Amino acid sequence: MRLLRNVGYAVLAPVMALLVSLVVTSLVVAAVGSPPGDFWSVVLSWPDERILVNIVNQASMIFISGVAAAIGFRMNLFNIGVEGQYRMASYVAAAFAGAALLPGPLNIAVAIVLAMLTGAAWAAIAAVLKVTRGVSEVISTIMLNAIAVFLVGYFVQRYGQRAGDGRRTTPLTEGSQVTGISPFEERSGAVWLLAVLAVLVGLLFWFVINRTRFGFDLRATGHNESAAVASGVKVRRMVVVSMSLSGAVAGLIWLPNLFEATAPGYYSGSVFQSGLGFTGIAVALLGRNRASGIAVGAVLFAFLNEQSTQLEFARVDVSKDIVAVTQGIIVLAIVVAYEVVRRWRTRREQQQGGTRGSDTAFEPDVGPAGGPREREVPA
Repeated sequence: MRLLRNVGYAVLAPVMALLVSLVVTSLVVAAVGSPPGDFWSVVLSWPDERILVNIVNQASMIFISGVAAAIGFRMNLFNIGVEGQYRMASYVAAAFAGAALLPGPLNIAVAIVLAMLTGAAWAAIAAVLKVTRGVSEVISTIMLNAIAVFLVGYFVQRYGQRAGDGRRTTPLTEGSQVTGISPFEERSGAVWLLAVLAVLVGLLFWFVINRTRFGFDLRATGHNESAAVASGVKVRRMVVVSMSLSGAVAGLIWLPNLFEATAPGYYSGSVFQSGLGFTGIAVALLGRNRASGIAVGAVLFAFLNEQSTQLEFARVDVSKDIVAVTQGIIVLAIVVAYEVVRRWRTRREQQQGGTRGSDTAFEPDVGPAGGPREREVPA
C-alpha cells in the first residue's frame, strides 16, 4: 500500500503540471488571436525522420547543460554561467583541434580534455570570488557570461580565418571529423556519435551524487552548511570543486556539434548556437536535479524546439515564439506542482504519524530545488 502511495505522489505532480501547462498555453494562444487546436495539432504531431534525428542531437547537448547546472544546484550554488563556460570551452577546443597538432583520434581526445579544463577554470573564477570575497556566484557568473561572449568574439576576429562576411577558427581536418550514425535515409541526417558523451555524463553524475562520499558531502553542504562543517566537510573547498566540476561538464555541451558534420560544425565562428546554457538551467529545475528527470526534460525541450519550426511551414497563424512561452510555463508549473504535492504529502504523513505515537525517525526527502530535505515519518 505504501508503494502505491509513493507512486501516486510521484505521478501526481507531473500530471498536475502537464494539465496546467496545456490550459495556460491554450489561453495564451487564444489571447493572441490564434486557434489553440491548430497550435497543438502541429506541435504534438509525430515528427518526421529528420526532426527525430535533430531532437536526439539537441537533447544530448541540452542534457549535458542540465547536468552542469544540476551539479551546482545540488550544493545550493546557482551556476548561471553555463552559457559563458561552454562558449569559452568550445572556442578553445575548436582552435586546438583546428590546428591539427596531433593525429585524428588523439586530437579529438585532447580537445575534449582542454574544453573541460577551460570550462572548469572559467567556473572556478566565480567560486574563488565567492569563498574569498563573498561575491554572489549569481552576479559573478552572469558577468562572466558577458565577458566570455566578448572574449570569444575578439579571439575569432583577431586570430580566425575569413569566411564570407565573417571569421572563424580553422576548420577541422578530415581525420578529426566524426561521422554520425544514420538510423534512417541519408538525407534525414545522422545522430551524433559524440552524443554518447551525454550518456557518460549522466551515468557519472548519478554515480558520484548517490554512491560516493564526495556526492554525499556535496548534498549535505547544500542542505545544511553548518551541519556539514560540524561533520568535517571543508565547505570552501567543496564550493570550488563543485563549481569547477559544473564548469567542466559545461565545457562538453557544444563538442558533439563541433566534431560532427552539422552546420556550423567543424569550426567555431560568428554563427554559434547560443542559449543552451540557460535552457540547461530550466531543464535542471524541471528534472529536479536528477539524471533521469533531466533526461526527460531535455527530450521534451528538444522536441518543442524542433516542432516550433513546423509552425512556420504549416498554415497556422501562430508564432513559434509561443513555444518558448510554453517551456517557461512548464518549468513554473512543475516547480509549483511539486511544492504543492510535497506540502500535501507532509501534512498527511504528519496526521498519520500522530495516530501512531511519537516514536519517529528522520528520512531524507527532496526539497523544491531537488536538494535533500528532512521530514518526520513513522519509525
